[in-house]
Amino acid sequence: MKVVKFGGSSLASAEQIEKVYHIVKSDPDRKIVVVSAPGKRTKEDTKVTDALIAYYNAYKKEDDLRSHQDWIIERYQSIFNSLGMSGAVITDIKRNILNLATLDLKNRFTYDTFLAAGENNNALLIAEYFKEQGLNCRYVHPADAGIIVSDIPSNARLLSSSYAKINYLGALDEILVVPGFFGVTEKGDVCTFSRGGSDITGSILAAGVRADGYENFTDVDGIFAAHPGIIKNPHSITELTYREMRELAYSGFSVLHDEALVPAYRANVPLVIKNTNNPDHPGTRIVPKRETKGAPVVGIASSSGFASIYINKYLMNREVGFGRRVLSGLEDLDIRFEHMPTGIDDMSVIVREKYLNKQVEKILVEKLTESLHPDELYVEHDFSIIMLVGEDMKEHAGVAARAARALAVHGISIAMISQGSSEVSLMFILKSKDEKEALRAIYDEFFYEI
Repeated sequence: MKVVKFGGSSLASAEQIEKVYHIVKSDPDRKIVVVSAPGKRTKEDTKVTDALIAYYNAYKKEDDLRSHQDWIIERYQSIFNSLGMSGAVITDIKRNILNLATLDLKNRFTYDTFLAAGENNNALLIAEYFKEQGLNCRYVHPADAGIIVSDIPSNARLLSSSYAKINYLGALDEILVVPGFFGVTEKGDVCTFSRGGSDITGSILAAGVRADGYENFTDVDGIFAAHPGIIKNPHSITELTYREMRELAYSGFSVLHDEALVPAYRANVPLVIKNTNNPDHPGTRIVPKRETKGAPVVGIASSSGFASIYINKYLMNREVGFGRRVLSGLEDLDIRFEHMPTGIDDMSVIVREKYLNKQVEKILVEKLTESLHPDELYVEHDFSIIMLVGEDMKEHAGVAARAARALAVHGISIAMISQGSSEVSLMFILKSKDEKEALRAIYDEFFYEI
């Protein structure tokens, strides 16, 4: 049995939904279908989720709602008409969209309910279309699927007891269409997941029913070894491990959000990234353990928007609790750290710049100065991270030397280097102005011959 998830680009139009129907029909093992809200049909188009956000903001400001409601309803109506559907589901969808404007704005889950309407109504539409095409199919609301989550708006976490509730879905004979992106709290409120929400739903269901596979359909033929917007015709990755994918997703690979990997990984369910527009392509398999051995690096990712908090103090390593005081200062301002390269008398704390506006930065420097009494302390901005990832890296000597040499040849200075004890990833921190050139230089070093 397989769980399959289709993203917004795969469901943006009637033509795309017809492709999805044929993909599901072609494999009887595809039993649970997770759907996103309709995405963009063209670059200039608007995602349904973005339209729902605009609708919510207008409702909150007490602006006129008709144009927002009409646009969203027309989007579903257009798909319904183009698919040649005849059922009453479009009437239900219209009512659902209009009823959003009756929700209590004082309820802290109202915003989530607006956002989730994109996926929920699309699931209703697609399930009805599948039935009209002769598939034994039905829509299942996340509440009925057992996706019970914590009550933190826009940041839902699955309750561990939910897996036992979800498991029964695997014994049902029908094809089940489940809206992605949200679950329900124990009190019945709609609560959305964070980024990559529909991917998370698919991963949760795959784990809950102990699926034989989780297929994630998008608009690319799997995962590339580097960003195709920076590297021309990058090497395609056939197979990688969950640990490798986690590192790449964290470091900038946007095909799959790293949080979506966790449920399937823990349940040992293999995942495949496939292309809705080219379903016969094998895609990229993500597995708990990769049997194939080979090149030390499977992928190279880059990410910008980092700052470095540099702290220097003579005999720092002899002060008990020094690191704790640094982290306490960050915690007090709700700042999480990403990396912490250290020496015996200094350390650099890498954080995302989005946490550091001028006021927060000033307060942080004052707090750390007061608690640490450093010889030197300053914040430096505009850093990027280049991450080399590969489970087999530890089997190959000289990976860091090769990467550093490639950067040196191009005159690129390295600010910091960090490698975890697992040796799955090797990280270079450098100035953001050098990011793209650095990615190209390292890619050429490890993949040019492939």
